[in-house]
Amino acid sequence: MQKPLIVFVGAVYPSQYTLLCSHLRASGMADSWFMTTPGHKANHEKDCDHLLSFQPDGNIVGPQSYYYSSKVERSARICRGVLKALKDFEKAQGRRIDVVVAHSLWGAPNWLYDELDAAVVSYIEFPSYRAHGCDPMYPPDEAQRLADRNTEMLHFHQVLCSDLTIVPSAHARSLFPPLLQDRIAVQFEGFDIQPPLRDPATDTVPGRRFTLAFSARDLSSAKGFETYMRLVDRMVREGDAQNTRFIAIGDDKAATYGYEQQWVERRYGGKVASFRDHLLKVYPGAEVVEFPGRLPYAEFAALLAEVDLFLYPLRHGVANWGLMEILARGGCVIGTNWGFLPELVQNDVNGLLLPDNDDAWIAAIRALRADPARRARYARAAQETGQKYHISKIAPRFMALFERALAQRRAPLLAGAQGAC
Repeated sequence: MQKPLIVFVGAVYPSQYTLLCSHLRASGMADSWFMTTPGHKANHEKDCDHLLSFQPDGNIVGPQSYYYSSKVERSARICRGVLKALKDFEKAQGRRIDVVVAHSLWGAPNWLYDELDAAVVSYIEFPSYRAHGCDPMYPPDEAQRLADRNTEMLHFHQVLCSDLTIVPSAHARSLFPPLLQDRIAVQFEGFDIQPPLRDPATDTVPGRRFTLAFSARDLSSAKGFETYMRLVDRMVREGDAQNTRFIAIGDDKAATYGYEQQWVERRYGGKVASFRDHLLKVYPGAEVVEFPGRLPYAEFAALLAEVDLFLYPLRHGVANWGLMEILARGGCVIGTNWGFLPELVQNDVNGLLLPDNDDAWIAAIRALRADPARRARYARAAQETGQKYHISKIAPRFMALFERALAQRRAPLLAGAQGAC
């Protein structure tokens, strides 16, 4: 029986589904390929034998011709190139593609519908920044709000026309209108996280400082960085900082899902460089925090293994790959009890979930610091959570979703739906 021919599409590489694509191919589950831009293909093809390329129809980096429709224009430039490349690939293969799996914005499948016989699967992280949410202290401008509606429009169109849409969490699906949610499947990615894992024996080393950390790709309001800094400031003022190491792992200059950086620029007229620096002015006690910045992966993994307790006071978000990295390595986590976190962290099993209440967080930090056995119990359960999301266990779930998309393509659920887009 011929293996299904699956092409993953994304202008960014590596990215979502890079590991999945490689695993499906290596395990023999599918004839899978990853299509990206010529530059990424050239940079990575020495390490990957299943890369394809598409040529965007014009520049896709930076501003487009009209701000308010920039996402629509960039998607058109991407998808025109993707469509041509997919048709050329089918000719070269001498067979039709079975499934195309496209990132909603960087794979932009909007023009693939009915132009190919393949089932089209769209991966959407969240429908819009409006739905995602942001701190009202750092609001978007009117222009940003209006432009965001076009992003929402693209995503709603994809849910309606794709044979299946995949989102990373049930919380992400809940952000879509109820009428669309039946067309959306939930599946978090698979991982292959290698040692070093955290060794609980380090807790008993004499004189060792207790390490309390925050870790995220970006040091943003949405990820809860402000809450972390506020809690550290309070701990310093209340005498809880003795023999304690505080670390905030992440890039303070990385792009975020919020608007705090533009607020800082306007508030200080360029005299304060980043949101982190603003918070250091507001919470001076947090000057004890170390900021290692963006790290090479091996150094990042080694640093995670040194942490006794991670604070994950998420404000807004639909999934976080960094959180899975922490859990799989045996990190002990306190997180917020809303959003997507309860989908990964079970309260008092593989971590602790708390409401947005500083008193509760301070009390929990003190209690867990004094209870290494409880931290070790959470850590063991967290590693078990990580094992459940190993790529070898997650890949079959994705294959089942791709088969569902193929079935939908062959026999649409709604009479007359095929060709409606």
